[in-house]
Amino acid sequence: MLSKTLGQYDAPQKAKELGVYPYFRPIESDQDTVVTINGKQVLMFGSNSYLGLTNHPRLKEGAIKAIEKYGTGCAGSRFLNGTLDIHLELEERLAKLVHKEEALVYATGFTVNSGVVPAITGREDYLIFDEFDHASIIEGKRLSFSKQLKYRHNDMDALERVLKKCEPDKLKVIVVDGVFSMEGDVAPLPEIVALSKKYNASIMVDEAHSLGVFGENGAGVCEHFGVSKDVDLIMGTFSKSLGTIGGFIAADKNIINYLKHNSRTLIFSASITPASTGCVLAALDVMAEERWRQQALWDNTHRAKAGFLKAGFEIGPTETPIIPLYVRDNNKTFMLTRMLMDAGVFVNPVVSPAVRSEDSLIRYSLMATHTFEQIDESIVKISSAARQLGIIE
Repeated sequence: MLSKTLGQYDAPQKAKELGVYPYFRPIESDQDTVVTINGKQVLMFGSNSYLGLTNHPRLKEGAIKAIEKYGTGCAGSRFLNGTLDIHLELEERLAKLVHKEEALVYATGFTVNSGVVPAITGREDYLIFDEFDHASIIEGKRLSFSKQLKYRHNDMDALERVLKKCEPDKLKVIVVDGVFSMEGDVAPLPEIVALSKKYNASIMVDEAHSLGVFGENGAGVCEHFGVSKDVDLIMGTFSKSLGTIGGFIAADKNIINYLKHNSRTLIFSASITPASTGCVLAALDVMAEERWRQQALWDNTHRAKAGFLKAGFEIGPTETPIIPLYVRDNNKTFMLTRMLMDAGVFVNPVVSPAVRSEDSLIRYSLMATHTFEQIDESIVKISSAARQLGIIE
């Protein structure tokens, strides 16, 4: 019965029949500016490796040394037998990076949000979300028993209207992405902080796509705006700028102590591996010492944005190395992705239900290690394919 019911879902099969299925494309090389797919060299503009660290020799060395000392896994959760001394070292360094008292490392970024969000408020309290928050935040919201309110994306008047609805003596937590992962725009944190103070609310910021990208030390948009002390919880991932997998939450001692003993995705999940932990420790060193990477990333971003605007693409309000190329048609988005793969350019399609069909787009993302020549080549190929499909003139 279950197989028959779920078997009615045939969207992937239809896309495969049309030759435009764009997912689970196997890569046969490391995650670099050029990857190998089906034996062919392809320009990679679909990666979240913003600083280009996934094949850095120091990160590899950090992972190897950790495996040699601690083995391949912890065989248990942080709560029981799975805490290593390097986990504690990493937490101390992360807390210092994002200007918080303490930090807590999880096995993935997704489990940070899905485990922290439902733990921090009770039935009579309020969780408040931007409508474009990441799926991991939405999953945490679904697990929460708290009252839940949503406001229009980056609309501070809408946020204030929501805050006015809340009972003043109850906990209120605004949960927001620092950088929105599909649109590439930035949350207006100074305004959110001002409203939080006016209505006695707390704030949690997801720095997944801003860590390593924004801020004097690469700590993210909270550091960039100078509001780290005004934000109660700062979340980050290791799977973007820091070259591996995992995540963390940082806050004051009271909040971290509570999460250590109440966040179910921490207590009931195996620990982040020694290899990933050693990798992140090395990545933090590289990020601090090789400051040219952040500047190179922004140089690449400015060049790509200028090129796409000149070509006639609609890119929305992006302010980051994430550049959405709006297609506004699901089928054309799939077709464009396939045409670009054939032309040697890897990009990610974003279609409904992830976004509304009329908002479908190609997500083009940059790394510090892209060259201007690679960027220019990709713009020429993307523009050519888009003209053939009538997306641009």
